[in-house]
Formats: sequence, structure tokens, C-alpha cells
Amino acid sequence: MVKGTKKKILTFSSRGIGARYRHLLTDLQRLLPHSRKEAKLEPKEKLTTINEICELRSCEGCIFFEVRKRTDLYMWLSLTPNGPSAKFQVYNVHTMEELKMTGNCMLNSRPIITFDGNFDTAPHYTLMKELLLRLFGVPKGQPRTQPYVDHVFSFSIADEKIWFRHFQIADAPQAGAAAPAAGGSLDGTMLVEIGPRFVLDPIRVFNGSFGGFTMWRNPHYVSPTQVRMAPAQCTAPPLLLCATSHIRAADRAALAMKYVSRVRSIKEHQQRREESKLRPEPLDMEEVFQ
Repeated sequence: MVKGTKKKILTFSSRGIGARYRHLLTDLQRLLPHSRKEAKLEPKEKLTTINEICELRSCEGCIFFEVRKRTDLYMWLSLTPNGPSAKFQVYNVHTMEELKMTGNCMLNSRPIITFDGNFDTAPHYTLMKELLLRLFGVPKGQPRTQPYVDHVFSFSIADEKIWFRHFQIADAPQAGAAAPAAGGSLDGTMLVEIGPRFVLDPIRVFNGSFGGFTMWRNPHYVSPTQVRMAPAQCTAPPLLLCATSHIRAADRAALAMKYVSRVRSIKEHQQRREESKLRPEPLDMEEVFQ
């Protein structure tokens, strides 16, 4: 493991990432001067390959963006090569270029990282706090950093999700000027938001790096596929829903989708049979010489 001021982390994504998520990754790479870039990971490659890439690049951690179906973004936080690691789904992504906030900070400056008090209420939140601190925290004296501290990374827990905000530490207005904005104080400093913004929904925590034994699983997590399948479940007949009331919601939605696809295939088959029927020709011999 790399120690001291030489600590580095790897930040990259899988192939197929969209423009919005790519801009978010670029924002994080600019905010983390101790991060290193890497080429996109091919979909056929296993996630455990990242451990070898981190070893070759002398990185002790990784922030990996995994994109599925070009719409669903997942963030992996891992300490390589022995773990632990955590998987999150990313919601409500807003990049710095999109928000156009008034805040600003110096490039390659070190951030202050703050955590909500709810991180100390459960063991899995405490582990996530340590992962976020180890990966987002810029070590003092790192060669690429500037000797300034002028911005804050804020991690808060609300609705069982982790909310990320980024603020600038600015001077408060002088006496007699306008009142400070939200987040201001009377001790001469105030917080001005910079961006980006995103929300992390925890899915699992593993004891290894990008895999291993599941230490914690979110019982309230609903995958995007199940959310997209929910409208199809409403099109199933009432008798099917009553007969499957004792089955889990995910299995019930799968049965409803199977029923809808079967009905659709039957209709398409009947339509093809009607189109393939031979029509009587106008110059049929029997009709001409009748």
C-alpha cells in the first residue's frame, strides 16, 4: 500500500457512458488532484480486473463508474486490492457546467470533508464514511495539491441515501452590507455552493475489492429494471394478479411481463397468418370459363 503524500486513486468508467455522466466524472477528476485517469473498461472485462490496473498504476483506491443500458449509473468505491468496497446507484446528477453556481475554488486545493451525524448510527454507514474519507480525502503534501483549503465536500444522509454537495468557503459580507445567503455565519465566512450534485443510493457492501462476501445489503433498494417493469404489471388481468398475490413483487412483475409478451406474440402470429393467406386472382381460370 502506498503511504504518506504519494497516495493515489484511480477514477475511470466503463465503456458506453453518456455525456452527463462523463461530465460528472470529469468534475470529480478536477476536484481530486490525487486521482489518476485510465482508459474505459470494456464490458466483457470482469470488475476484478480493476485490481490489477490499480496495482500497475500504484493506486490504493478506485472510484469506478459502471454504466448499464446507457441510462443507469452505478458508482463503485473500493480500497484495492483487499477491500472493502461498496456499490451505489447514482441519482439526480447535476454537473458544475449545468448548475452554473456562483461559487468557485482554486484548482488542486485540498477540501474539508464533512459528514452528517447519521453516519455514526449504523455500522454500514460508518464503513461507507471511512470509504468516502479515504477516497475523497486529499492527503496533505500531495505533489499535485496547492497549500490552500478553500472548499468543502458535504456528505449527508436523508431518505436512506447519501447526498453530496460541494461548497466554497468565502468571506461573508461586511457590516452594513446585504445579509449573508443561506449557509452564512457571523464569524467572517460563509458557504457558497459550487457543484456538482448527486445522490448515492447504497446497494451492497463487500468485504473484498469489487466482490467477495456481502457484508450488508440494502433491503429497501429497488433496481431500475423493476421500476421500468412496474407499468407492465398493471396491464396484467386481475385473475393473474390474484393468483400470484403470495409471490414476491419482483417475481410477480416477471410473470406479468411474461403474460403480456405471450399475448402480444399470439396477436402478431394471427396477423402474420392473415397477411400470408393467398388472395383470389381476378383472372382465375375457373371464374373466367364458368
